[in-house]
Amino acid sequence: MDLSELYRDVIVDHNRRPRNAGRLECPTHQAEGNNPLCGDRLRLFVQLQDDRIRDLRFENAGCAISTASASLMSEAVKGLSRAEVRGLFESVHRMLTAPGAAADPSLGKLAALAGVREYPVRVKCASLCWHTLNAALANSADPVTTE
Repeated sequence: MDLSELYRDVIVDHNRRPRNAGRLECPTHQAEGNNPLCGDRLRLFVQLQDDRIRDLRFENAGCAISTASASLMSEAVKGLSRAEVRGLFESVHRMLTAPGAAADPSLGKLAALAGVREYPVRVKCASLCWHTLNAALANSADPVTTE
């Protein structure tokens, strides 16, 4: 199995069986996001404790890339501090948008999203959850949009 096939399998798995999907009772932070071009809609619920993400859940109606990205992100950020989330966001954003950027092996399963860069219209699908998480952590009341 080649690497692109492995990445594709990770995306399919997280789309079919999203981790951390559903509403979180008593979130300390939340935000909504949408991608009008694709129709992705996301609501994120975050529970912070001592500046670390104790729990995170999401509700979404979206394409396979959007769902898989939210699922992968939800697993990756649990237990991280705000500063660590910011650093992870920068690494993922660079992987998705920088021409020729290779997936950093330290990203683990998030590296499965690297292939999205080859489909520029899908980058917004993959990054919606990350922008929505940033808005939630900033306590922004404004919905996030990729337009």
